[in-house]
Amino acid sequence: MSMTWDGAPPPDPPRLSLRDRLRAARRAAPLLLLLATGFPLLLLLRPAERMVWGAERPVTPWITQGVCRAACRLFGLTLRVEGRPMRGMGAYVANHVSWLDIFVLNASKRLYFVAKDEVAGWGGIGWLARGTGTVFIRRDRADAARQARLLAERLEAGHRLLFFPEGTSTDGLRVLPFRTTLFAAFFAPGLRETLQIQPVSIVYAAPDGEPASFYGWWGGAGFGSSLLAVLAVRRQGSVRVVYHAPLRVADFGDRKALAAAAEAAVRAGFESGVERRP
Repeated sequence: MSMTWDGAPPPDPPRLSLRDRLRAARRAAPLLLLLATGFPLLLLLRPAERMVWGAERPVTPWITQGVCRAACRLFGLTLRVEGRPMRGMGAYVANHVSWLDIFVLNASKRLYFVAKDEVAGWGGIGWLARGTGTVFIRRDRADAARQARLLAERLEAGHRLLFFPEGTSTDGLRVLPFRTTLFAAFFAPGLRETLQIQPVSIVYAAPDGEPASFYGWWGGAGFGSSLLAVLAVRRQGSVRVVYHAPLRVADFGDRKALAAAAEAAVRAGFESGVERRP
């Protein structure tokens, strides 16, 4: 996840009235209580879970999913899920719009994010990412082999990893070209023959009266101002998460072919979702 991309500059933060700020506070209070109870519980249970089941995590992902579903309701965001998450060993690839994606995707399916290592230091977002088992990677060719092994270990343990191949968040109005580097991990010996990759499209619909890019998070936009704007809006919009048909890694000759097929599916679902936005 990243806060920058080579697109249009972000809009100026909205000017909030006292009523807007009070509305944000009313929503923030139960949300903070939820996070302050749910994620510490997850962190407390994780050591015992590790002792009994090792790399498998049969308990804590349910806590993450429950917290994120409740968070979406507290935000007031309407979540619609289409398609069926795959069964068996696999990973997800999705377009990336906002920090809200963390809640939206965790609410729709038990999974683990893959993010660049800088995210671990992003205040509240980094805390959430670490607590939910995010895999942090460095964009360093010298470290590529070790990171590929790490990803393979998590996949072999049955963890459903979710990648954002665009490499950045956006304004929510487009899907950027997929970077192919991370797709190389899917071709590791022992994985290629059994692994599936499921493309996922995320399409936000802005609240009435707000710009279509309302939920986007990019450029110089700070997390605090974005969070405040979302909490303060009178009535929330909605988000559609579309699970497409899984792709068998063994059916593709290399990472570039697989990345192209995944991008085409995500882009088609995104464009179809945009057409259907209210």
